Amino acid sequence: MIDSVTDDRVAASLVSGWGRASPSAARVVTVRSRRHLEELVVGAGRSATPVLARGLGRSYGDAAQCAGGMVLDCTPLGAIAIEDLDEGIVRVEGGVSLDALLREVVPRGWFVPVTPGTAHVTVGGAIAADVHGKNHHRDGAFGSYVQRIELVTPSGGVEVAPASDPELFWATLGGMGLTGAIAEADVRLHRIETSRMLVDTVRARDLDECMEKLSDSDASYRYSVAWVDCAARGSRLGRSVLSLGDHAALSDLPAADRAKALDYRPSGGIGVPFAPPVNLVQPMAIAAANELWYRKARLHRAGELQSLASFFYPLDAVRDWNRLYGPRGFTQYQFVVPFGAEETVRTVIELLQAARLTPSLAVLKRFGKADPGPMSFPSAGWTLALDIALSARDVAPVLDRLDDVVADAQGRVYLAKDGRLRPELLREMYPRLEEWLAVRARVDPTGVFVSDQWRRVGASER
Repeated sequence: MIDSVTDDRVAASLVSGWGRASPSAARVVTVRSRRHLEELVVGAGRSATPVLARGLGRSYGDAAQCAGGMVLDCTPLGAIAIEDLDEGIVRVEGGVSLDALLREVVPRGWFVPVTPGTAHVTVGGAIAADVHGKNHHRDGAFGSYVQRIELVTPSGGVEVAPASDPELFWATLGGMGLTGAIAEADVRLHRIETSRMLVDTVRARDLDECMEKLSDSDASYRYSVAWVDCAARGSRLGRSVLSLGDHAALSDLPAADRAKALDYRPSGGIGVPFAPPVNLVQPMAIAAANELWYRKARLHRAGELQSLASFFYPLDAVRDWNRLYGPRGFTQYQFVVPFGAEETVRTVIELLQAARLTPSLAVLKRFGKADPGPMSFPSAGWTLALDIALSARDVAPVLDRLDDVVADAQGRVYLAKDGRLRPELLREMYPRLEEWLAVRARVDPTGVFVSDQWRRVGASER
């Protein structure tokens, strides 16, 4: 979030992530064109001004902040080339949001190949974080579908692709914007027949059953995810509701709906107009909501037709929902541990319960094969994402303890969600860090591209 819209002439503004914690002041410059972007980045290199590109600010922590430097608002870079989609390749500028892209391509029979849980992220941000979705076990991360990137570095623009400069290409995927600003990209889309999803909903009594059902679903469903009730204890610990689906074919729709099979209605509606003075997401309310959600889901519901928006982006229906956590904000703690380390997932839930830190949302998924990027987050295993209020008592030492448990299991946390990881754990969680640092030094030898996150977690690498 940014306190005010600024341009080249305006003083520093406070900038924060989606979690609304740890804001910092930077000069926010609105990028008017790709030429303007290059002028700004090259100028920053000459003057040794710290700089960072920013999209819609959906990184939860401090990854899109640059205290004392220049933050480039790239959202005006919104061009989409859709003249010829026969091959499913779309050329987009880095500031294009997935929401804007979907509005253009879904009516033409295409969907993004990978999407996170919100459509309000830019393509540049999706590349920088190498985002993943409910289909990683089948289709991998976003980087697998990027054909070409036009990158702006302190020495100027450069075109990179997996064949022409694989080291820089894959260092950019998951590089959190520290290899340059993403001006443009070619992305391969996924063909669809309708804008509906065919969804099975399954209830699981506990964590073991949840993991078993998710594992069994890999071969049968393109998309799978489990909502986990982290308030449930004892024999019910980890009870879950699984959502398993695929894109509906034209023949799956009632005959009356087939004429409008590709109609697309994005999420939207109510909003949270301001941040309350206290956190409204309290443990008792969370426990009651979890109980209602679990009981509402029948043991098994098959073949339900859902819209793309309701299946992929349920939270987008409430604008600025992050404000509900009050002035201290929240974090989304997301980690992955390899297959065989399933007990780590249970341990994390139990540690949170022992500390009376009830996540307001907990989502469990399975990851497949990792992208080649040295800093890409997804790797084969289990990933659990947990929304945790930062107003809770003693939250910092508990999260530090979770970091240690995850690292001991050869796991890692997601840098796109992180706002507090200790620097000594970065190399342990990302063992190919040295490889990435070498590429970064090649394209940005003076370290002009920098974020608050990198100053924090990368401190031991300087």
